[in-house]
This record gives sequence, structure tokens and C-alpha cells, in this order.
Amino acid sequence: MRAGQLPLAARAAALLRALTIALAAAAPTLAAADAVIYPSVVPGRALTFPADYGSHPAYRTEWWYVTGWLYTATGAPLGFQITFFRTRPGVAEGNPSALAARQLLIAHAAISDPGRGRPWHDERIRRAGLGLAEARVGDTDVRVGDWSLRRDGNAYQARVPAADFSLDLEFTAGAPPMLNGDSGYSRKGPEAGAASEYYSVPHLAVSGRITRGGGGERVHGEAWLDHEWSSEYLDPQAVGWDWIGIDLDDGGAIMAFRIRGANDTVRWSGGTVREADGRVRALAPGEVRFAPLRTWRSPHTGVLYPVAMRVTAGAHDLELAPLLDDQENDTRLSTGAIYWEGAVRARERGAIVGRGYLELTGYGARLRLR
Repeated sequence: MRAGQLPLAARAAALLRALTIALAAAAPTLAAADAVIYPSVVPGRALTFPADYGSHPAYRTEWWYVTGWLYTATGAPLGFQITFFRTRPGVAEGNPSALAARQLLIAHAAISDPGRGRPWHDERIRRAGLGLAEARVGDTDVRVGDWSLRRDGNAYQARVPAADFSLDLEFTAGAPPMLNGDSGYSRKGPEAGAASEYYSVPHLAVSGRITRGGGGERVHGEAWLDHEWSSEYLDPQAVGWDWIGIDLDDGGAIMAFRIRGANDTVRWSGGTVREADGRVRALAPGEVRFAPLRTWRSPHTGVLYPVAMRVTAGAHDLELAPLLDDQENDTRLSTGAIYWEGAVRARERGAIVGRGYLELTGYGARLRLR
């Protein structure tokens, strides 16, 4: 290295420090000019479709989240996740420039591959507008660069040409959305304001094509879609959450979560069960419990995760085991978070009864959504 030349990482750090100082100096002016009031999520609002399939740009945070199991022609199992986030940062809203970042769009995608032993993962972040990214109001149609998820009738199409892999999948719904909580109002903490509007679409039939490591193949399987939007998802004492979405083999479905506070205390919990006959019931906090069965420490970040869980959700008592331990997602280049997002098998009374995904956030550091 020549004298006076900084390594790339050091130059990037110096640039970030300079930008942080500049933004801090401008903060009072920005706050005065761009202070926004986000709408609150309140009970009693009826979800309306197809409008609520689309974006809700006034709220602070929103995501469309698809996870599932795929099978190759030889029957080899794979997990996958595709997530599109929209966030309203609340700055520059009075700036008429098309360059103002009034909305940010972020996308994550991964394939969990037991044959590889770790996931294929990629991420994108763009400001909305200028043809870079968009989340349409009125129906699901979200795009970040050349990554996209859109709804057409009872089917969704996802196109994710990532750096080292790609997903080109169609998801077909066989039933209407499952409204979580109180008709879509999903409480997330002791205070009523910590809540989201939330529905799920379980048992999506999947078909399409994937590539990884340069080779492509046809796949089929089953998936789960979540769509949530909120302005205050976590209360100030929450550090993260554990969540499951399980497609049961009998046609039923289970969504359950717990919001964790410091020292693994439980701030709130809840869920929804859809039985095989179509009956849907919301779960009260006392009906949902998560108990770690086994932990795994990431060799990449050092974070310790409870990758095998026992989850009680109403009358169901599930034991969840991961398709593979290493399903960690390091998204510090986009959302700033490190979390575990993994395909799991669900057993009840010793028999496999379903498959789905387990999400573990806030284990390395407190999760911040703002």
C-alpha cells in the first residue's frame, strides 16, 4: 500500500463518519421541515381486498414475505425466502426533488440448501421512484431493481435474479387470506399502539425454476405469504421476536409469535390457527409458548440461536427441527439486521405433521425497525 492510501474498508468508514457528522449537523433543520405523523394501527378497521394486497405508503414499515419448501426433480428438499420491505423514513418529504428518498424499498432472498450446508443469500436496497423501485398502491406489485413480486388473480409471480442464484417462481392460492389477530389487527405488545395490520396466505402451491451455482432446474413445493404494515411494530422494551408459519399436512395452518424483551422475557405473544375444515381462531397470549430445544452458534457472526423449538399454539404442541442449522441472514448492508430465517419440519406426538419457517430476530443485538 502506498503511503497515504487507505484500504477500501477504512475509506468507507471515513466516508460514513463524514456523512454522519453532516446529517447530525443538519438534523434540527430536517426535523423542523420534515417531521411527519405516521398513522396508527387501530382495531376495528376491516381489511379490504384487493386494495390491502397493495402498498400502504403512509405507514412507517411494511413487508411482503414469502417462505416455503421446494423439491427438485430428484426429491431433494430446499428452503427459500423472498422478502420485500417498504419503509417511510420520514425525511425529505417536503423536498420536491425526484431524488428525495421519501420511500425506501429493500429486498432479501435466500435458498437454504442442505447439500451446500449454508444458504445462498442476496439483498437489494433502492429509493422509490426514478424507475429504481416501487410498491404499488391497490394490489401486490413491488419491485426493487429487477427483483419483483406481483399478484395476478389468485397467483403471485416472483422474479429474483440474484448474484449467485435466481428464483423464478409462481405461487397459487387455494383459499382466501387468513386474517391474523382481531380480523387483521395483530397486537404486538402491552400497549395497544404496538400492533400491525396482518394477514397470511398459507398453502401456496409453488412451481417454477431456480438456479444456483450456475445450474438451473425445475422445482415444485408449498409456500406461505405474510403481508404486514405498521407504524409502531415493537414497543420500546422489545428486543426482537420469534415467529413460525407452518403449513400442516392435513390442510390446516399455524402462525404463532412471541415478542421478546431483555433477558428472554416475553413482552407479548399471539397467533392464528386455521383448522383443516377452514375454521380460523386467534390465539391469546397465554395460548402461545416458545421453548428452545437446541441452540446453534453462527461461525460467521458468533450469534447464538435456538434453531430447534417446541411451540405450543392452542391445542397444538409442535417440535420444530431445522432443515439445516446454518440459515442465518446477514443483511447489514440493507436493513442493518442479522437474523435467522430457516426451513423447519414440524412434529407432533413424534410424527411429522407439517413444514414451514421459523424466524429468530434480535439475538445478536436489539432489532430496530425505524
